[in-house]
Amino acid sequence: MAVDKVPVLKRCRSLGLDPVYLGYDKKSTRQLRNPRRKMSEYATQLREKQKAKFIYGVLERPFRNYYAQADRMKGMTGTNLMILLESRLDNVVFRMGLARTRREARQVVDHRLITVNGKVVNIPSYRVSAGDVVAVKENKKSLQRFKDITEVTNGRLVPAWLDADAENMKATVTKLPAREDIDVPVNEMLIVELYSK
Repeated sequence: MAVDKVPVLKRCRSLGLDPVYLGYDKKSTRQLRNPRRKMSEYATQLREKQKAKFIYGVLERPFRNYYAQADRMKGMTGTNLMILLESRLDNVVFRMGLARTRREARQVVDHRLITVNGKVVNIPSYRVSAGDVVAVKENKKSLQRFKDITEVTNGRLVPAWLDADAENMKATVTKLPAREDIDVPVNEMLIVELYSK
């Protein structure tokens, strides 16, 4: 399985992205050496795609598949793409506050600690639907790992499309997220323009 192992703060600097969107509270005081000249239209579009891929931890081929799927759906392609990315299981675990970062959420799912509707799911890209109940496995709720994580993520705002129960470490997906519920700083229309060339 391919994994993006780029240093997070370095990548955030190059994309002009605040690490808070990834769940990191660190900030880098270092600046890029040479301030860039005016970016071309293509470079701006490519940067937006790279931002979306980096935030959600998706590599190129799966991202292209998400775009193709979003293009086949009804409605605006860019909005559909963001909804597909937001409804990944690893992202839902991150939004619930059961992981500090999306990378950690991916690991939690990989280690078979999460159930969807009572069944263990270990696929981070699993797409949740409205009405799904996502929870920590019953016999794993007492792990010290989750106690440490919930202490750190206690103040995190859970989005409106999730009905979270922090004490029982579970959440119900009340509806699929709308674009206004997704707070990532990505202009999805530039991604659509890039792929439609």
